[in-house]
Amino acid sequence: MSRSIVFLLMCWCCGMSARAATPVFVIHGGAGVIAKEITPAREKAVRAELQRALEAGYGVLKAGGDSLDAVTKAIVILEDSPLFNAGKGAVFNHDGRNELDASIMEGSTLRAGSVANVHKVRNPILLARAVMEKSAHVMLVGDGAEAFAESIGMPLVDPKYFYTEERWRQLQQELKNDRAKEAAPAASAPHHGTVGAVALDAHGHLAAGTSTGGMTDKRFGRVGDSPIIGAGTYANARCAVSATGWGEFYIRANAAHDICARVEYRNEPVAQAAKEVVMDVVPKLGGDGGVIALDVDGNVAAPFNTEGMFRGWIDRDGKIHIAIFPEQG
Repeated sequence: MSRSIVFLLMCWCCGMSARAATPVFVIHGGAGVIAKEITPAREKAVRAELQRALEAGYGVLKAGGDSLDAVTKAIVILEDSPLFNAGKGAVFNHDGRNELDASIMEGSTLRAGSVANVHKVRNPILLARAVMEKSAHVMLVGDGAEAFAESIGMPLVDPKYFYTEERWRQLQQELKNDRAKEAAPAASAPHHGTVGAVALDAHGHLAAGTSTGGMTDKRFGRVGDSPIIGAGTYANARCAVSATGWGEFYIRANAAHDICARVEYRNEPVAQAAKEVVMDVVPKLGGDGGVIALDVDGNVAAPFNTEGMFRGWIDRDGKIHIAIFPEQG
């Protein structure tokens, strides 16, 4: 084969793997929102934080930055807010501790990083990304994950940093209900609250990330779907997904990967694929929640089967959308 033909083939392959695209950015702040429990003041505050995170992530994309940086920047903002169940706003486990999980994935390379059950990492999404970029591993947990953080110079915080009065009150209420929960755990388990982001950059590359504090009153080192690649987070060259909901069922359904597999192998529209998994597959198992999903053409999907889901997106026209309940989508 001549050198000219080889050169043309290389150029064609490069063009296929990194095509120009119009940036699109999507975030969520958790499913399971109950209308009667959200006051006008809280709704205003949540919307403001969602918009701040949206604009920060989208700003990275508009400046020519990559999808991983956009996802990371937005999730850090959500982790630093006490309004969401991640980072500063994380719920307490049964023993009165915070156990934090996060993961991130780059679609074009299938690189991924994840951490679970960390207690002293202010921004778990940053540690998940460090696992992806600075270690030979995909997932680190507990004390080992925090030792890795220290080994790369990432400062740890006092666990008291994560204390909020609201989350502490929620734990006390759950502790009072423990006997009833043991009698009917599936009916009473608190299972909502997560943050996440998916992004499409100008190079046509996708990324996804998710971060959570898990379940209030969880025991025995329980880990949900958020740090599990394929369950709560997944991205490939055609699709990116971040999930929120009852993690046990998203793990069993391999929900995030299932959506992207339907897009890739069945050539389903991302809205159809996401809807089938969230509205059919997960509920049939007994779970609920939602996802945000984005394809390489910039199509957005955000289905959920709960009363509400904090979500926002900036579309191909640069228009900001923020919604909580179905009629606002």
